[in-house]
Amino acid sequence: MNKLFIASTVSLAVLLTSCGGDSKTDQNATSEAKGGVYMGGVLRVNEVENIKSLIPIAINEQNSYHLSSQVYEGLLKYNQNDLTLLPGIAKNWDISADQTEYIFHLRTNAVFHDDACFAQGKGRTVTANDFKYCLDKLCTQDPNNNQFEVTFKNRVEGASENFEASKTGKASGVKGVTVINDSTLKIKLINSDASFLNILAMPGCYVYAKEAVAKYGNDMRIKTVGTGPFFIETVKEGEVIIMKKNQNYWGFDENGNKLPYLDGIKWSFIRDKKTEILEFKRGNLDMVYRIPVEMFGELMGKLENAKNKSSEFEIISSTALNTNYYGFNIQANPAFAKKEVRQAFNFAIDRHKIADFTIQGEGTSADYGMVPYTEAFEKEGYPYKKLRGYTFDPTKAKELMKAAGYADGKGFPEVTLEINSGGGDRNILIAEVVKSMLEEHLKVKVNINTVPFPEHIENVQSGKSDFFRYGWIADYPDPETFLNLFLASNVPATLQEKSYINFCRYKNPRFDSLFMAARLIGDKVKRFEMLAQAEQIMLDDAPVMPIFYDENFRLEQKGVRNLPENPMNYMDMCTTYLVPADKLKKK
Repeated sequence: MNKLFIASTVSLAVLLTSCGGDSKTDQNATSEAKGGVYMGGVLRVNEVENIKSLIPIAINEQNSYHLSSQVYEGLLKYNQNDLTLLPGIAKNWDISADQTEYIFHLRTNAVFHDDACFAQGKGRTVTANDFKYCLDKLCTQDPNNNQFEVTFKNRVEGASENFEASKTGKASGVKGVTVINDSTLKIKLINSDASFLNILAMPGCYVYAKEAVAKYGNDMRIKTVGTGPFFIETVKEGEVIIMKKNQNYWGFDENGNKLPYLDGIKWSFIRDKKTEILEFKRGNLDMVYRIPVEMFGELMGKLENAKNKSSEFEIISSTALNTNYYGFNIQANPAFAKKEVRQAFNFAIDRHKIADFTIQGEGTSADYGMVPYTEAFEKEGYPYKKLRGYTFDPTKAKELMKAAGYADGKGFPEVTLEINSGGGDRNILIAEVVKSMLEEHLKVKVNINTVPFPEHIENVQSGKSDFFRYGWIADYPDPETFLNLFLASNVPATLQEKSYINFCRYKNPRFDSLFMAARLIGDKVKRFEMLAQAEQIMLDDAPVMPIFYDENFRLEQKGVRNLPENPMNYMDMCTTYLVPADKLKKK
C-alpha cells in the first residue's frame, strides 16, 4: 500500500491576535522518557455531535469511530501517518498461494480491560475463540449490525449463510472462521480478495468480551470492554467522556517505553463550532478538526500567506477520502425513480461555484464521481479522466425534466431535502445554494429539513428520507469502499427494512457484475480500470449527486505530538504525547 497523503504544517499567526497564547497542553504532569517522548497528561478533544453507539458492529459514523478506535482493536490496524496496515492483536499472518486462506497468529499478552463482567473484575487474555465469537456476531442479524454488508458479506465462506440462518434463530457460526488453537485463527474466503486485510481493520472486526455482551447487552453502546490502549471511565452523554490509560496494554515503543504515553483522553461534546474554536483559542482544547466555513477566512487568512510565520498553534492539512453528496431514494419517491429526473438534478447545480464560494475552498468540486480525486489513487491506476461526471448545464437539465414529463417543473411534487446538523453552517449553506439552483433552473419546489445526525442516519437507513445529504468517508484506502454503496445485494427486500449502506436502494446488474469481478483481480491497475467502468454505469444512472470532495484541516496546540492528519481522519492516540510548555522552545 502506498502512502496516501501529503500533509503540510503551517503556522496560524492570525490566532495570536485573538488570544494570549496561553497553551495548556501541559495541564497535567508529564515526564520525559526514552527517545525524547513524554509520558502523562490528558489530551482534550471535542466532537460536535454525540456518539450514536460504540458497539463495534453498530459503528457507522465518524464520531463513534474516533472514540472506539482508542478502546477496541482488531487483528490489524492502520498506521495513522500513511494508512499502511500494521499488526494489531495478530502479530503476524500467513496467506495461502491462492490468497483465499489466512492464518493469524495472535499475541499472547493482549488482555481485555479490567471490568466487573469478569471474575474478580480482572480482564483475561484474548484468544482466537474471542475473535471467532465476535466475527460470528458480525455475521448475525441484529438491529445494531451496520457492519456486515461492508465486511464479511459475500467475502468469507459461510458468512452470508450464517446471516440468513440467524434470521430464524438457526445460525451455527461462520464456516470460514475456525479456531486452530488459543493463539491461531484461520479465515477462509470464497474467492481471493485484494481488500480483505483492509476489511479486518474496520470496527466490525474489533474484538470484545462475550462476558460483556452477557452482562451489558445493548448497554455496550456506551459500556465498552475492549483491549485498546484506553478504557472508558466516565460517560455523561452529550457532555463528556473520560478515557484512562490501560495499564495492562500490550504495546511498547521502539525504545521500550510502555504504551500509551498519555494518562487519558477527555472528549467533550461542544456542538457549536464557533464555541469549539473559542475553547481552542483559550487553550482548553488540544486539537480541533474541521474549520467551519464561516470562520475559515478569520482563522486562516490565505493558507499560503500563513506559511513560515511563528505561532502558538499549528494547522495541519491533507486531502480527504471523503465525498459529500446528495442521494435519491429510488424506491421511496416515484419521481426520483425516473433516471432523467436524477440526471436533471445533477446537471442543474454548479459544483465549482459551491466549492469556490459557498465552502470557500474547503473542498474541491466533485467533477469525476463518487470516488474522490486523490493523486495517490490516480498514480496507482484509477482512470479519473476517463470518467464522465456531471458539469453545470441548465439547458440539458431542462431538456431531461421535459423528457421525464415535468416541463418547467409542472406536475413535479414538492420535495424535502434532509440534512444533518453539526459541523458549523456548512451543511445548511450548501443546501440553500442547491435549493436555489434547483428552483431557478428546474422550477421545482425544494424544502430543507435539518435534524440531529443520529436521527438523520436512522431516517436515511429506514427510507424515511427520499432526498438527503450524506458524506461518505472511506472505510479503507481503496476506491472500492465508495462503490460498495451501490451493490444491489445491499438492498433489503422491502422498503420497510433498513438499508445499512445502499441508502439509495439502487440496483443495476451490470454494475454488480463489474464490481464483484474486480474483487478477484490481483493487478491493481486492471482492478481499478474495472471499478471505474462500474462507477461510470452508476454515474449514468445518477442515484446520487456528488457535490464536493472534502479537505481535512486540523488545528493543534504546539505541544501535541504524534497526532497526524490522514485522508480517513483515522486517529490512534496510542503514541500521542504532550510536550510541556517550558520544553517547547527546546523541541
